[in-house]
Amino acid sequence: MSEAGGGRGSGSPVPQRAPWSLVAATAALCLVSATSVGTAVAAPMSREEKQKLGNQVLEMFDHAYGNYMEHAYPADELMPLTCRGRVRGQEPSRGDVDDALGKFSLTLIDSLDTLVVLNKTKEFEEAVRKVLRDVNLDNDVVVSVFETNIRVLGGLLGGHSLAIMLKEKGEYMQWYNDELLQMAKQLGYKLLPAFNTTSGLPYPRINLKFGIRKPEARTGTETDTCTACAGTLILEFAALSRFTGATIFEEYARKALDFLWEKRQRSSNLVGVTINIHTGDWVRKDSGVGAGIDSYYEYLLKAYVLLGDDSFLERFNTHYDAIMRYISQPPLLLDVHIHKPMLNARTWMDALLAFFPGLQVLKGDIRPAIETHEMLYQVIKKHNFLPEAFTTDFRVHWAQHPLRPEFAESTYFLYKATGDPYYLEVGKTLIENLNKYARVPCGFAAMKDVRTGSHEDRMDSFFLAEMFKYLYLLFADKEDIIFDIEDYIFTTEAHLLPLWLSTTNQSISKKNTTSEYTELDDSNFDWTCPNTQILFPNDPLYAQSIREPLKNVVDKSCPRGISRVREESFRSGAKPPLRARDFMATNPEHLEILKKMGVSLIHLKDGRVQLVQHAIQAASSIDAEDGLRFMQEMIELSSQQQKEQQLPPRAVQIVSHPFFGRVVLTAGPAQFGLDLSKHKETRGFVASSKPYNGCSELTNPEAVMGKIALIQRGQCMFAEKARNIQNAGAIGGIVIDDNEGSSSDTAPLFQMAGDGKDTDDIKIPMLFLFSKEGSIILDAIREYEEVEVLLSDKAKDRDPEMENEEQPSSENDSQNQSAEQIISISQAVDLVDQESPEESSLNSHPESLSPADSDNAASLSPSEQTSNPTEDRETTSLDGECTDLDNQLQEQSETEEDSNPNVSWGKKVQPIDSILADWNEDIEAFEMMEKDEL
Repeated sequence: MSEAGGGRGSGSPVPQRAPWSLVAATAALCLVSATSVGTAVAAPMSREEKQKLGNQVLEMFDHAYGNYMEHAYPADELMPLTCRGRVRGQEPSRGDVDDALGKFSLTLIDSLDTLVVLNKTKEFEEAVRKVLRDVNLDNDVVVSVFETNIRVLGGLLGGHSLAIMLKEKGEYMQWYNDELLQMAKQLGYKLLPAFNTTSGLPYPRINLKFGIRKPEARTGTETDTCTACAGTLILEFAALSRFTGATIFEEYARKALDFLWEKRQRSSNLVGVTINIHTGDWVRKDSGVGAGIDSYYEYLLKAYVLLGDDSFLERFNTHYDAIMRYISQPPLLLDVHIHKPMLNARTWMDALLAFFPGLQVLKGDIRPAIETHEMLYQVIKKHNFLPEAFTTDFRVHWAQHPLRPEFAESTYFLYKATGDPYYLEVGKTLIENLNKYARVPCGFAAMKDVRTGSHEDRMDSFFLAEMFKYLYLLFADKEDIIFDIEDYIFTTEAHLLPLWLSTTNQSISKKNTTSEYTELDDSNFDWTCPNTQILFPNDPLYAQSIREPLKNVVDKSCPRGISRVREESFRSGAKPPLRARDFMATNPEHLEILKKMGVSLIHLKDGRVQLVQHAIQAASSIDAEDGLRFMQEMIELSSQQQKEQQLPPRAVQIVSHPFFGRVVLTAGPAQFGLDLSKHKETRGFVASSKPYNGCSELTNPEAVMGKIALIQRGQCMFAEKARNIQNAGAIGGIVIDDNEGSSSDTAPLFQMAGDGKDTDDIKIPMLFLFSKEGSIILDAIREYEEVEVLLSDKAKDRDPEMENEEQPSSENDSQNQSAEQIISISQAVDLVDQESPEESSLNSHPESLSPADSDNAASLSPSEQTSNPTEDRETTSLDGECTDLDNQLQEQSETEEDSNPNVSWGKKVQPIDSILADWNEDIEAFEMMEKDEL
């Protein structure tokens, strides 16, 4: 998937362009001229405050970059919780995420041009010398072609672009002789074997040392790649060709783009998410602007900007027209099927689409950019960060947040387009949230769960390459930057390529093949170069007037992603569709509605009933859409029910000196004892029990009296341990796994079950930690003796008064302590101790954006075939009631959650009786449905 999702370019006009294309070549024309009008929208931010925020961004970058160089370099990335480098093969595999790591000091290369943008020219010169001296591109490691291109090749080219700029200025880099460019060329040749396919689409992975298909390469057997993976190469490869004169790189990247364009769905002009690199068949036929496709659209527009080839702009405009026709449902952007684009393919959105408002700014379509950006900002205000995925009614779908920069990027470009100080305040919020919730002693840690505030031992290179670049530029005035940013275009990883490449080494044939495939309407170009009188029609409050209706969209509304066809049918008096939570399998009317929607009931031998949709059997396209939505809701209700049957994870937060709440360990709950979601958190100093296993009467009751006891797992039941420490006077207990080296990073978390007896006598809270997380507390005790922790349902805000008392040297000293971490867990839970006969589990959330959905089949047991419409649904992220955007659907009110907007674990509610789906059968049914439908 696209990790970056795209930086939008700006710069001076590219020569020899038609007048209507100038803004596509440079955002400056529309953006700068709009500033004077936009500043009246809100109270302007003073230059002093902007400088203060800019300096704060510099300090944050120094904190992240300095800790990488001190604790991780030459490793690819920093692990900010354990203060060490992430080296491929030395840490547990994270799957595809690790394909970005190639043992080539990824973070350093990705940060090169950021150093120059932030005026750190001396550090840049030192960093370039380190890259030339230490980095090896000939490692025996399989890497992602896409990630290596945008991060490493792009990083080298961005570094080269600014190195020659600094050399021309005459003060720095006088020794530089295109060494970074030569490394980029070497890497480019290493990536070329990936293009050895009949289609010209590259393999998704390649071995840096052995290439493709050789036995020692361990790759070359893949058949599929994502659209963004094959379509996000043209900027870097064309720049490499034009810098070096070697045309082969641009030729290969162009061939891949040409093939994708030819394979688009002709009636909808949309592309799918994944494609077979040999046959050109679409493997995933859903289409959107998020993960898997995002930067393909971005690079079409930017290829026109950088290379001056009108065919790229024509293709982009054709796709953009389709996006606005089918995918855009303001303020939402919802995936659809490429063959039936009026059918939504899912009911949730992923975080990568946050780049799209910025791309719309470059396109010149400001209104929908403002709308989508404001909707995303409301989600961020609810959760502090943008969840990796969230539903159309703004519940958290995937709770992770790996510090993605796309929203900051769109904020920067909207500020350039409007000059509205509102976007400076948005940027200020991003800075505050990063420092408050993500900052740790050794850098910035990704959020494992935005709802609990738990962290992941991860700081991706794109955080330094993009986030700090866009935030600094947001608050910087022109004189604060040592070069003219308008002379460059941003790649999807925010690397800078000079616009003068458009007239350099133009040996590539620019045959316009676009018109061979489609006849373009002039209306496609209406918004290519708007002037400010169209954007802001004599109204300085224009941007604010667009945002205002969306201010409460997250708290007060639940858009359901209903298509325009369905909306029209409501207006004509049609009956609202059947919702999954209202479905009763014993209701004849409901069964008739299912039949009309193309949904079949299959009675399985084990007594369950399976629901399968065949869209082709639906009475109409509207009924098929309703059926698809019904199936998606049924699967989501099943997933919700599985979560609701279990207790959510809890938090152990170290609040004593020198941690002051920066260390949050996500812990497993217990099915007995004090429920932290319903009672005030428990705070106290920790002490180890004797015996450590807690399986008999404690011999050191004076040590644990009034404290939180630490106990080792094993040898007896959890409830027995709890009773023994409670009898000794402990106010809480933490059970630490006895399996040395166990970690929530690689294993599902334990939720502790009772002993089969009445456990009402246990009144203290009990939490479970794996060995790795537990050792953090044990190491802290050895180092500081007195360690105070907070047991709660989620992390609490840090204590500013206590933190202010911290000596300046404390943080520096503490950076070397592996105990100062914030560890989180996946939400998979094992409920019992080693000897416990009772066991149950929670489903785990995906670590990254999922490549596929199996949401068109569901199974119900006989006892599950009726639902209670009066039961409440779980709403993890919403406070208040939800109503449909058009008030056409009379939705049943949802029960309000806790009045504290930051707490959403407190009440467990059930949408319908649990739906136990056989997922293998579900997947088969989905594949069968897809064949029938498409």
